[in-house]
Amino acid sequence: MGKESVDVMVEGGKATAAPPLGPALGPLKVNIGEVVNEINKKTQDFKGMQVPVKVTVDTDTKEFKISIGTPPASALIKKEAGIDKGSGNPLSDKVAELKIEQIIKIAKMKEDNLLGKDNFSRVKEIIGTCDSMGVMVEGKQAREAIQDINKGAFRAEIEAGKTEISAEEMKELEEEKARLKEEMEKKRAEFEKTAKDILEKNKSKDNKTIRKAMQEAGVPELIINELAPEEKTEAK
Repeated sequence: MGKESVDVMVEGGKATAAPPLGPALGPLKVNIGEVVNEINKKTQDFKGMQVPVKVTVDTDTKEFKISIGTPPASALIKKEAGIDKGSGNPLSDKVAELKIEQIIKIAKMKEDNLLGKDNFSRVKEIIGTCDSMGVMVEGKQAREAIQDINKGAFRAEIEAGKTEISAEEMKELEEEKARLKEEMEKKRAEFEKTAKDILEKNKSKDNKTIRKAMQEAGVPELIINELAPEEKTEAK
């Protein structure tokens, strides 16, 4: 009895018999339509994302087994939050908020790839990733949400594996995301003004002095590097 495997990347829920899947499976004489349907069924929660798929075919019986990989937790968080990227300064700048149900949903998707041995540990792992991305959880900084879970918060939701939120909650999250974006843009404009004022006042001074003045004024490193990039030292 022989087995052959095909590894491909497909868009969640949208696999077809077209390349790369169809031509790779054709020589194995397997029912491509059945394979495609099974892949789409297993990847429907990953719509809009590229998902690694492994199709293992028994060359004698033509039976097949499909193994689905999962995108990184950060990609799932971005999709659930509706953002293109995380925060460049996650401690102070927040880009979105998620409900505990959305965290549970991501933890379920990543269950086989997480270190946690139970649902509570896996949920906290995902929240830890949110913390590094500037994504809040239930209206709080993510690390605070972990502390709440340690004290017994959200026990019912996690034990029940609840993953759905209401249309009203989704609307609230979208409004909060818009508010956070506006807040970030306002803060950035203020920091840019501060940095440009420092540039103007210190235009006769060296770059190192200017950068130090910006740092002392609390200007984020990202903006400092944009307006007063570090001078590269030529290798001798």
